[in-house]
Amino acid sequence: MEQNGAPENGAPAAGLPQPAKLQEVPYTKLFINNEWQRSSKGASFPTFNPATGVKICDVEEGDTADVDRAVRAARAAGRSGAPWRKMEPSARGRLLHGLADLLERDRVLLATLETMDTGKPFLQSFFIDLDGSIKTLRYYAGWADKNQGKSLPVDESFMCFTKHEPVGVCGAIIPWNFPLLMFTWKVAPALSCGNTVVVKPAEQTPLTAVHMGALIKEAGFPPGVVNIVPGFGPSAGAAIAGHMDVDKVAFTGSTEVGQLVQAAAASSNLKRTTLELGGKNACIVFADADLALAVAEAQKGAFYNQGQCCTAASRVFVEESVHDEFVRLSVESAKSIVIGDPLDPRTAHGPQIDRRQLEKILDLVASGEEDGARLECGGGTLEGGGLFFHPTIFSGVEDHMRIATEEIFGPVQCIFSFKTQQEAVQRANSTRFGLVAAVFTRRMDRALSVSSALEAGTVWVNCYNALHAQTPFGGYKMSGNGRELGEYALAEYSEVKAVTIKLRETL
Repeated sequence: MEQNGAPENGAPAAGLPQPAKLQEVPYTKLFINNEWQRSSKGASFPTFNPATGVKICDVEEGDTADVDRAVRAARAAGRSGAPWRKMEPSARGRLLHGLADLLERDRVLLATLETMDTGKPFLQSFFIDLDGSIKTLRYYAGWADKNQGKSLPVDESFMCFTKHEPVGVCGAIIPWNFPLLMFTWKVAPALSCGNTVVVKPAEQTPLTAVHMGALIKEAGFPPGVVNIVPGFGPSAGAAIAGHMDVDKVAFTGSTEVGQLVQAAAASSNLKRTTLELGGKNACIVFADADLALAVAEAQKGAFYNQGQCCTAASRVFVEESVHDEFVRLSVESAKSIVIGDPLDPRTAHGPQIDRRQLEKILDLVASGEEDGARLECGGGTLEGGGLFFHPTIFSGVEDHMRIATEEIFGPVQCIFSFKTQQEAVQRANSTRFGLVAAVFTRRMDRALSVSSALEAGTVWVNCYNALHAQTPFGGYKMSGNGRELGEYALAEYSEVKAVTIKLRETL
């Protein structure tokens, strides 16, 4: 799912998809056992449009008791003899294809909800998030009847083979920056392998995840197979991570919260975890690179989704001889980015998610100036206030500065200078994170040697944010463990059982 954006420089939006006109949000309750339910304590919480600060609606607030209800429904749906467990694997694939069809049908509505709730530009929601979600569902639909075991060569007096079975009840705790996409990244492989799921959307952005409940029911999934419990991390999220009847939890979010999830998983029933956590990602630009391409792709990495990405290209190392030209072109490009109403298809850059995130960005930008980095452009909010923050570029950044070591999660690009390939790789790897990295060069031998040396789960060469349903995604070091997407994700949602049979007679 590569970036598609609004027309450059605010060009007319003729012929582009237009947002839906919503009178009200149709689904705001908990989705348990294919039914819309109130929370046990009768509480709700508001969700706001970050572009306007206006409340969109109130959503039911699930907590521990509601997670218990959802887990019981999921456990019953996955028990031996239940319709979901008895279902032909290819039938599970057809249900996933049917769900993808419904996302296609409701693409404009879902993209509108996503933009209202997150503040990301509508065209990014429509083209990238929806496209990635649909492709993920279709990819794992194809795997439903292909996750197979093997026969093993053992002593001829035995027959030995393996079976791949569902793990059981899988908890999915999804983040606020890509609510729908992360929903499908976790739910699609889990369902493809025959598991049942309890999903907790982020409290900042629950709307598209909750809406998925209606589409799951319409697609024909049996009751209890997918359950959706919006709520807060310390209550609903912690209940999933520490639940004795949840067999696996997949979490995307900060490294600090990921550590809490893993600790809760270990101290409860030692459940499996897949953790996709923070990043402080390096982008290395060599002097022989296509400089215009490198500028465009590095800025895609730095500013996409207002910089609110674990994959953000927040450390750009540029070879000394082309450093100044790279900075000049980057500033020129950043100043041309169209900021404004995310529901306007001409907009390429929306608001930050909330005031807390904005204050964190302002604090880190101030630290960059105090530490002596050169603020080339941006550095503040849009005139008129609100949560809009200008795309920001620092040059002269040194490795010890806070902006060079802390995950900013905002539209801030830090540009460094380097002299040698060895130096660039050593500095790129000098971080506790290891999620993604990128290399820009015309030399294939250099691309291969540098990508091999970089300590990251994904390395892009002459591109950035090029994600595909077929390609595994996950991090080294404190960027997490396990893999999402691709065939590799199937192992995260499968138990391998070995069956050995003693043969009565052998020839």
